[in-house]
Amino acid sequence: MNRATAGLMAVVLTAWSGIAVSAQPAATQQLQPVIVTAQRRAQHIQSVPIQMTALSGRQLAAAGVSNTQQALNLIPNVTVAHSFTFLNSFVTIRGVSEINNADPPMLVVVDGVAQNSQKQLLMDLFNVKQVQVLMGPQGGLYGQNAIGGVMIITTRGPTNQFHSHLDLKYGNGRAYGATASVSGPLIRDKLLFSIDGNVRGSGGLIRNPYLRRNVDAVNHDDTIRARLLALPTSWLTLDLRGDYNGFKGGATWDSVVFSGNANDIQPPQSDYLGDSSGHVSDLTFKFDANLGFATLTGITGYTNLAEDYRGSLDFTNPTINPGGLFGFLGPVGQGQNLSTAITSQEIHLASPNAQRLRWLVGAYYEQTTKSLLTRAFFEIPTGSDQFYNPTAVIINRNEADRNHSWALYGQADYDLTHRLTATVGLRYDSNTLAQTNLANPGFGGVARKTETDSEPKATLTYHFTRHALGYLTYSTGFRGGGFNSPGISAPFSEYFRPETLTNYEAGFKTSWLDRRLIVNGDYYYDVDHNYQFFFVNATNGSQIIQNLNLVHIRGLELSAQAVVTGGLQVFGGVGTTHTDIVDSSSVSNAFPGINGNHTPKTIPWDLKVGFQYDRPLGDGYNGTLRVDFTRDGKQYWQVYNRAVQKPLNLLDARAGVEFAPWGVYLWGRNLSNERYYEDYNPSKFTGLPYDIGSLAEPRTYGVEVTANF
Repeated sequence: MNRATAGLMAVVLTAWSGIAVSAQPAATQQLQPVIVTAQRRAQHIQSVPIQMTALSGRQLAAAGVSNTQQALNLIPNVTVAHSFTFLNSFVTIRGVSEINNADPPMLVVVDGVAQNSQKQLLMDLFNVKQVQVLMGPQGGLYGQNAIGGVMIITTRGPTNQFHSHLDLKYGNGRAYGATASVSGPLIRDKLLFSIDGNVRGSGGLIRNPYLRRNVDAVNHDDTIRARLLALPTSWLTLDLRGDYNGFKGGATWDSVVFSGNANDIQPPQSDYLGDSSGHVSDLTFKFDANLGFATLTGITGYTNLAEDYRGSLDFTNPTINPGGLFGFLGPVGQGQNLSTAITSQEIHLASPNAQRLRWLVGAYYEQTTKSLLTRAFFEIPTGSDQFYNPTAVIINRNEADRNHSWALYGQADYDLTHRLTATVGLRYDSNTLAQTNLANPGFGGVARKTETDSEPKATLTYHFTRHALGYLTYSTGFRGGGFNSPGISAPFSEYFRPETLTNYEAGFKTSWLDRRLIVNGDYYYDVDHNYQFFFVNATNGSQIIQNLNLVHIRGLELSAQAVVTGGLQVFGGVGTTHTDIVDSSSVSNAFPGINGNHTPKTIPWDLKVGFQYDRPLGDGYNGTLRVDFTRDGKQYWQVYNRAVQKPLNLLDARAGVEFAPWGVYLWGRNLSNERYYEDYNPSKFTGLPYDIGSLAEPRTYGVEVTANF
């Protein structure tokens, strides 16, 4: 452990030890109540029998969080890696991992609309009111893809008060960012508006010594969002939101690791400067109607997403690998054009909170169309894009997918006594999948499949006191199956099965010392059928998803936060995840001897601790300091468990001075400059004769200026 880490731990431990000897609590030294919507109704977070974290917009800003990856990496038992393309992310939550070309294990909901594409998890966070992260399967209410948990993002809505905000950032690697927003009334009490804009770019920090270029540069990542909120009557609210994001940045900067050692840090050395570009546009309409006996909510969403990428397929250059791909094909490039459109409609009816029986019923429909064109090509000349050159293309896979999904769901809470509450819920999901092959061989062939799943939930919650509860939960989750690219050959199947998970959980939530200390925890045991995992078939370069028949997962989570003295809060959490492949018979010919191993990307334990200190400096000035420390245990990259990353220590900090309406801050991430791979793939799973790893960002630091008017 380096000096910076040791110093931080000393500060945090000293702060924690001060809890027992603090002065008498004061009303201003309490942890503030937090209202969440995890169960689709407003509740105090400590009364919800789900292990979850809620981060306000102010807390996100204090931690220097600017995107979903940074937010999720604050939470135990959750990790997010960003690699390969601009929109690609790989989240692992409680041992269930995200994979290429499939549904995510964590559902993302933005302003009530489910984001069901893998490409929608990684996004910038600006003008956000709150981020909630629910741990464990939430299929009963949220359905497909909530198999590991749910992230709920609520943006800040307009009010009757005119407000504007400006945030400017500059950091090493010529990184820049700017956010501006303005909101207020068009017609007071009747029609409100907000407009937000966010731009960022970077010269990059990960150097390719062969090309003498930074491979992670961001040419642009620009978003504009507009919102109208109408209140025509006292019982009806209409909410219209639209946003557009355009981006262009680096891609496919994997390093070749000839040693096969996941801790052998090598720079990317390909002869092709990868790039990724595209757009994401969203349009959302929501209404809330208070009918007296219940509230009726309708949410309509539309998403159009496109991402194209190009890069090296062999990840090498003629100096270190004169023969190119497989030692004799020469330099080979790869590329993919992805286009997705998602239309969804949800409607639900919820009873008031203040009654013994609280209920909610709803229905959901979604239509998704996707086109995916994947090619590999000879780089002639070296480093050139030959994606559209038919004489250079050596692999050509082209597919069109059309999926229809619908669901019915309901949940009821009943207070059996003033201390004991029973919750039951059920959701039924149906997915119809169709894939058309648009390339030879097999042009015009259509594969079809219909999947259905019932996702029950039952919880007993007992309130020992007003400040302590315990709960027992049985819950389920479902991740949809799908089709690999056409032409997959035996022993692998073109269709991969849906993944289902059953969760048994016992937990508690407590507050102490007149709400100066909160301690929550749980133990969970999961049974996962048809666990989905990803690899590349070396014989034909196909990207393949298959299933592990049975996986068992168990672990615990413990979190705490406390007000030590006026202005000083400390917080921390620990999570453990033990994954065990019980039955892998469906892939035993290709991957023998993996029973008893961990699932891909598993980190058996992690620790997150930190503190926030605010102090008046006099004359209207206020000082603020936020420090976050993460200790990740070993990471097991694939089912063979031979490639293992050593434990990591990551340190982030942000310090500043505030003087209304301005704020000036210094910030830094990965301050100890840990060098590691965010994603790592052994040769057995890449189709290449060597391992590849995608480097994480090194130490970043900079200055930030904010203004609120």
